[in-house]
Amino acid sequence: MKSFSKIKSIQKRLTAKECSCVELTQQYLNGIGQKNEKLNAYTCITAETALDTAKKVDEKIARGEALGPIEGVPMTLKANISTRGLETNCCSKILQGYKPVYDATVWKLLKEQGAVLLGKSNMDEFAMGSSCETSCYGGAKNPHDLSRVAGGSSGGAASAVSSGLAAYGIGSDTGGSIRQPASFCGIVGLKPTYGAVSRYGLIAYASSFDQIGPLTTCSEDAALLFDILSKKDACDSTSVGACHASVPALQQSLEGKRIGVAAEYFDGLREGVQAALDDAGRVYEKLGAKLVPLSIPEIRYALPVYYILACAEASSNLSRYDGIRYGMKAEHYTGVNDMIEKTRSAGFGKEVKHRILLGTYVLSAGYYDAYYKKAQLLRRQIRKAFTAAFTQCDFLLAPTVPMTAFPLGFTSQDAVETYQTDICTVPVNIVGLPAVSVPCGTDENKMPVGMQLIGNTGREDVILNAAYQYELKTRT
Repeated sequence: MKSFSKIKSIQKRLTAKECSCVELTQQYLNGIGQKNEKLNAYTCITAETALDTAKKVDEKIARGEALGPIEGVPMTLKANISTRGLETNCCSKILQGYKPVYDATVWKLLKEQGAVLLGKSNMDEFAMGSSCETSCYGGAKNPHDLSRVAGGSSGGAASAVSSGLAAYGIGSDTGGSIRQPASFCGIVGLKPTYGAVSRYGLIAYASSFDQIGPLTTCSEDAALLFDILSKKDACDSTSVGACHASVPALQQSLEGKRIGVAAEYFDGLREGVQAALDDAGRVYEKLGAKLVPLSIPEIRYALPVYYILACAEASSNLSRYDGIRYGMKAEHYTGVNDMIEKTRSAGFGKEVKHRILLGTYVLSAGYYDAYYKKAQLLRRQIRKAFTAAFTQCDFLLAPTVPMTAFPLGFTSQDAVETYQTDICTVPVNIVGLPAVSVPCGTDENKMPVGMQLIGNTGREDVILNAAYQYELKTRT
């Protein structure tokens, strides 16, 4: 089996004693020191934690013991994933200085495997945004062009992995927040089936949409990490674990596979994105798969359904940040209500306030039936439409984003068009399906284009194998 794995190549160097884990970790830390000022991928560097773990890995190698699948490999975590004793602030002023007293389940699993944590990565505030620019630290930049965004909300992790400042990253995806930055930065990003990976310790944006997943340099690494992270967890009532292991599925032929191409996903694509997707389709045909044209008209409702429901959940989830229990607190106030108002006004950024207000509005008396209830009914219809689509195909091929990475500051100029960049990613979160973004070429400006492979519930193995077969055919 041909490997493009960065994780395996790092471990090969370590076990061959070409370098020690401490030396390797220090190389990554030096790279962060040199590049991060321009990229702004990291908001917190955990050098001491990383080097302590690296020393233990070196001791294990010296004893002649075999390494675990990801042991000794330097990585990064998104700033909304809880790490005990390390600041986890969601890139928001309101949570500055907050250090959780427990680890998120995903970090606990990785830590048990000997993962080397280099630091916490930049993100849109509370994962609300498509550019990473709503972060209180300013946005992460795209390594392919520093004048463009890395994408959001997991922009810091995507920027770090793409620029070689981490072997892989762990992010979260509520409406495309892993896949969109992966597409913009030219890497692989997997959003698992809802419930496959525990959300325990993930600071919530919209609980029925949120899912944690990996950002990697190849599909093989994404499969490896998914298999490690997709464990059923008693701490998360929605957790079910994986239905199928992904790594063993990476050698299956695509001969005779049916790939659904829904016309609605291809409306309004930029020319360079369309051309790259057309080329990707031809690659799959050469691999023996059959492209099946189909229609999912309900997709046109996905964007309003997503923003109504996700913002409604956000307005509830973010009500806990009031200055009383943790996080920042207003210094001057006349009473409890005044303190809460001043704390939230100063602590939340503009985009977060917009979404809280929208969510509060659609849940309020007189508007609940008109907006929230109707959106829930449409969510059910969208789910039925995808179920019907999978009777005609094994997986879907779609663009990840209708365009490539846009310039810095674009979101402040055209907020509506920025929201529309989520049009291809949000249907998956509404339904809870797995999807992976895979690099499939570049546009006229040499910026990466991502294709999205969407699987049926629990079929990460199918889409990751399809991604791997594409890489075999196209990577040199």
